[in-house]
Formats: sequence, structure tokens, C-alpha cells
Amino acid sequence: MKRAFSVVILALLSFHVSAQQWPAKPMTMLVGYPVGGGLDIVARFLAEGLREKFGQPVVVDNKVGAVGNLAAQAAARAAPDGYTMLFTANATHAANPHLFRNLPFDPVKDFTPVTTLVSLCFVLVVDPVSMPVNSVAELTRYMKANPGKLSYATGNATGRVAMEMYQSLAGVSAVHIPYKATPTALNDMIAGRVQLMFIDATFGLTHVRSGKLRALAVSTRNRTASAPNIPTMAEAGVTGFDIGAWFALFLPANASREVAQKLADASNAIMGSDKARDLLGKIGADPFPGSPESLAKFVDSEIAKWGRLVKAAGIEPE
Repeated sequence: MKRAFSVVILALLSFHVSAQQWPAKPMTMLVGYPVGGGLDIVARFLAEGLREKFGQPVVVDNKVGAVGNLAAQAAARAAPDGYTMLFTANATHAANPHLFRNLPFDPVKDFTPVTTLVSLCFVLVVDPVSMPVNSVAELTRYMKANPGKLSYATGNATGRVAMEMYQSLAGVSAVHIPYKATPTALNDMIAGRVQLMFIDATFGLTHVRSGKLRALAVSTRNRTASAPNIPTMAEAGVTGFDIGAWFALFLPANASREVAQKLADASNAIMGSDKARDLLGKIGADPFPGSPESLAKFVDSEIAKWGRLVKAAGIEPE
């Protein structure tokens, strides 16, 4: 008994020392979205900030596929030593549990929450060449006059739920064209192959400003500071519409609470800097600081919320 007790004590002391010394080697940040996208841009900014803070390289590893699930699965299976982290969007930890029948990870049990970092809206955009509409009301009338003749693109879970919700609330319909990633959907949108979509602001606002896309409304309850002239869906007449997205940081389950807190403190300081605010403003996002405790509660509430949204949108899990 004494021997077993001693072994446990030694193990705990060894773990405590390693947590205090963390990080003592390079780290990996898993990202489930393409290089050059909004989440990837923020991830690389954060990785560089963590490198400067801790003096250790942070390698961003893009494991793209299944709406972020591949990266989340890899993170869930990684060693909980603080050297593998997951930077992800609300898809993996809120929407996907309701969109996939067999999710290859548990968004609660398989992860140690670190912190929320970024929030953003989606923008309802149309092709300015083929679509003779300048408001959501005009789009609704046009779609009712042309049922099933228009097509909409989706490149992620939030965009799909938002469009299905709009169709349900407005009583309109269009043909769904799914894409594996937002950049591909965006390319076809700009080329005029599809007529409308809800696109995350990190991708869409740049093309709205250049005139390649026409913005009709944002998906969230409040307007975005990055484009205050764009009304909300509720302001545009679609009452009860409030769908947004967020980015957050996780470690594998059973990671050190001390390491998670150190990582949260450093990450919030980096994303709260003037340089970060400037970056987020350019891509249509806002700081969303948090903590391990607040993220744990937030994930629980978001899973429940997205369950209601997916059900209301009439989407069946794949």
C-alpha cells in the first residue's frame, strides 16, 4: 500500500513539474480548414504570438475535411501533454454533433477547453451580375417568383443552417449546391455559377467591398463593426434570425488544467492586442475572450442551441 501510494505521489509531482516547465518543445496547432481562410489566418497569427510569448515554435497543421472533423478527431486522439492543440470553429463543437450520425469524437468528453477567441457573423450575398436584387425583401420576392430556379452554395455547417433557416422563415426555396470548403464555393459564387449564399465575413467582406459580391444582410442579432452599413436579417424583415460563428482553442481530454490556463491567458492577451483587433477588423471578426471554465459552459449551451437550429431548419444528419 505504501509503495503504491508513493508511486502515485511521484507521478503527480512529476506531472506538476512538467506542467510548470511547459512548453519545453515545439507545439502543433491542428486546423481543420484550408490555408488562407479566415480561421487559418487567425490561427497563424495566434501561433506566431504564442511563439513570441513562449519561445517555442508553433506549427500550424491544416487537416482539412469533413467540416473540421478530421482535425478534431486527430486532436482528440493526441497525447494530453499540452503540445497538440486544436483551433477550430463552432462546427466541430456545436453544429456537427447534429449534422453527422457518427461523429468520430465527443466534443465534450474528448477535449479540454482552453478559451473562446473570436466571434463573427455570416453575410447573405448574391451575385451582383445575375441577381437584380438589393435587399432581403427583394430577394424573397424574386425567389418566390422563381421557385427552385436559383441555386445556393454552402462550404460549412453554419452557412448551410443559415440558408435553410432563411428559406424556412421566408417561405422560399433554392437548389442546394454543397462544397467541401468555402473557398471553392466562393470561386463559383464569384464566377456566377451559383446565385446566393451565406458566407462567413472573413471570406465575404473583402469581395463585397470590391464589388464582386453584393451583401444584403448579416446573420447575427447585431450589425458587425466591420461593415456597419449592412443590416441584420431581423432588420431586413426576417424576424427571429440570429446565427453566428466563433473560433476557440482546445487541448485533448485530460490535459493539465495549469497548461490550459497558461495557454488561455497567453492567447487572450495576443488576440486582445491592437494588432489583433486591426486584423480582425479587416476580416470582419471580433475578439471573444474567455477561459477554460467559460468555454466549457459555452460549448454545452451551443450544442443545445445548434440542435434547435438544425431541427428548425429541417436538416437531417448525414
